[in-house]
Amino acid sequence: MKNIDIVTLGRAALDLNSIEIDRPMEETQSFQKYVGGSPANIAIGSAKLGQKVKFIGKVGDEQHGRYITQYMTDAGVDMSDVVIDDEGRMTGLTFTEILSPSESSIIQYRDNVADLYIKPEEINEETIKNAKSLLISGTALAQSPSREAALYAVEVAHQHNTRVILEIDYRPYTWKSPEETSIYYTLAAQLSDIVIGTRDEFNQLENKDDGNNEETVKALFEHRPQLIVIKHGVQGSHAYTNDGKIYDGKAYKAKVIKTFGAGDSYAAAFLYAINQGKEIEEALKYGAASAAIVVSRHSSSDAMPSVEEIEALMAEQDI
Repeated sequence: MKNIDIVTLGRAALDLNSIEIDRPMEETQSFQKYVGGSPANIAIGSAKLGQKVKFIGKVGDEQHGRYITQYMTDAGVDMSDVVIDDEGRMTGLTFTEILSPSESSIIQYRDNVADLYIKPEEINEETIKNAKSLLISGTALAQSPSREAALYAVEVAHQHNTRVILEIDYRPYTWKSPEETSIYYTLAAQLSDIVIGTRDEFNQLENKDDGNNEETVKALFEHRPQLIVIKHGVQGSHAYTNDGKIYDGKAYKAKVIKTFGAGDSYAAAFLYAINQGKEIEEALKYGAASAAIVVSRHSSSDAMPSVEEIEALMAEQDI
């Protein structure tokens, strides 16, 4: 009876990516506008892969909020649950610097942004009830009332047998301390069925400098998670299941323009493959291929590939 493949909840923002590649931000004069924010990007990526997708979030009652809502609608994402802020808060803004293929940085404006003020009572229970999966972004946990809204959505998902996915999506902005970050990431991870993040993000979850994959998954498997994916960049990724199995995924070769956006495209394609009933080992390939495509393009949201593009790269490199 569930007619939505995935609902993503959290941050939808505006990205301004430097057009002048290989120049520092201080010298950059021109930028290209895109939709950004991890759950928004994952929603767009999932829709491009043919999934039925809905987004839950809050945007400002201004031009940027309207641009995001229209763009995502045109991309195939159901935006009917998006809340328009009526208290004067603005949509978040991110400037990106592409200094070199390995040196990308971002400046985020996250003070009093609309997405962090979505309230539990603004979450539509019917949407989550009718979804196969709910994905929450770790950034949504950074501040109240968004924090409570995300945790309420997870509770609703549990009540309606909707799979919960945590995409850690660590951004230092807004979080007050490493201890606060660790507390809420750990809580959300323990309540999730699938947890996805980089090794560095799991270190934030554990409040450690050099965490160990085996210790990480052992601790989380004492709780709800059934599948944990830990990414190590160009070194590949590892998936762990709560029955003790380990799957190793390799990275695909790419002509890298920038590093950001890879995680969102990885999550969208990996979860698409899982939803299609593919084996975990194959799903890791879909995620890695999608990430390789996006890092070779200028944007994140616009760059999200189709199934055909992903499978063509997989066939070409056959890792």
